[in-house]
Amino acid sequence: MGQQQGGAQRAGEPCDEPYDRSGGRLREDPVPDPGLGGEPLPDPAEADRRRISYARSLVRVLPALLILVGAFYDYFTPMAFTAGPLFTAAPLVAAPLFSLRGTLLTSVTALVSVLTIHVRLGVVFKVDAITEVATVATVGVLAVLINILVRRTDERLASAHQIAEAAQRAVLPKPDERIGGLEVAARYEAAQAGAFIGGDLYAVQDSPHGVRLVVGDVRGKGMEAVSAVAVVIGAFREAAEQEATPEAVAQRLERALAREGTRREGLDAFEGFTTAVLAEISREGGLVRIVNRGHPPPLLLHADGTLVTLAAANPALPLGMGELGTWPDRAEETEFPHGATLLFHTDGLSEARDAQGRFYDPAARLAGRTFPGPDALLVTLAEEARRHTGGALTDDMALLAVRRS
Repeated sequence: MGQQQGGAQRAGEPCDEPYDRSGGRLREDPVPDPGLGGEPLPDPAEADRRRISYARSLVRVLPALLILVGAFYDYFTPMAFTAGPLFTAAPLVAAPLFSLRGTLLTSVTALVSVLTIHVRLGVVFKVDAITEVATVATVGVLAVLINILVRRTDERLASAHQIAEAAQRAVLPKPDERIGGLEVAARYEAAQAGAFIGGDLYAVQDSPHGVRLVVGDVRGKGMEAVSAVAVVIGAFREAAEQEATPEAVAQRLERALAREGTRREGLDAFEGFTTAVLAEISREGGLVRIVNRGHPPPLLLHADGTLVTLAAANPALPLGMGELGTWPDRAEETEFPHGATLLFHTDGLSEARDAQGRFYDPAARLAGRTFPGPDALLVTLAEEARRHTGGALTDDMALLAVRRS
């Protein structure tokens, strides 16, 4: 095929400014984050981490403070007033935060403090004093039991966390840093805190026909989406080795998703689809062939900061929607010069919104900037997207960058 750049749009000019803190060079007039007076917004994630750190420090000394305040209160106030609630609160606060030993020491300290004060005041055998001691002792025992249950729950959560990490490595393994002479970086940002994988996917394969890759976004959430991700990646790795063209690889993925659809139930059996972009980088270098199936277009960032949006001249339906119409896939060929970086992303990046509902535009943000490597580019994008949304992504985000050294 002849060289086509029918859908490409250039943006930005060369730049010689020094690197910013995330590794990118900025123009003299960088696009400011929307905020007060156009000033860059503070990083909400860092602010949250600081607040959490301060809160944890305060809570960890809270049991000791409760016991001290309770002791002063009981000693210097009349017998009609009691600091029992303070002594009982101390072990309950310690239970979910401290170790078993720490919780036990807190409970014993609270009980000893109550007994010591009652002995000094000579009221140890009074009914109110006995009731207070019994209450503190009972709550101390309950706090120890709560601590044991919390520790077991934490162990189960840690086990589930390890299983999720193993599932991520199995379903969505991180590609090698160098494949076929290209520098490669991938990043997955889950919208839900603590999540690992969802409906976004990426894969890179060195094949006899060149380095082939796919980035996609499966419709839906949960295990159905993860199942479709596994199907697409499995079919891609097999097709990348066997098929002679990226168009044929796309058709293999289409058939694989069609078979997967017959095993689904409910709405996904009829409306399941996957947006995807496939690319093949020639072994000789210098050319990339792209098939876009309803996915956000890749971005080509040149070494001088010039940015080209590789929009499809012939848009096609997403994978899995073959029943709505059939036509041959057409790969579009573009130059891939030395030092340039290809960026692929899912709509979790381009549809990230700020508080005013404005989308994050990666093309506008990256134009005129250069980066020391693909990993620095992805780190910058992830940080800026989270700042743009105030730290609250609404959709998963998969990023893949490939640079020709």
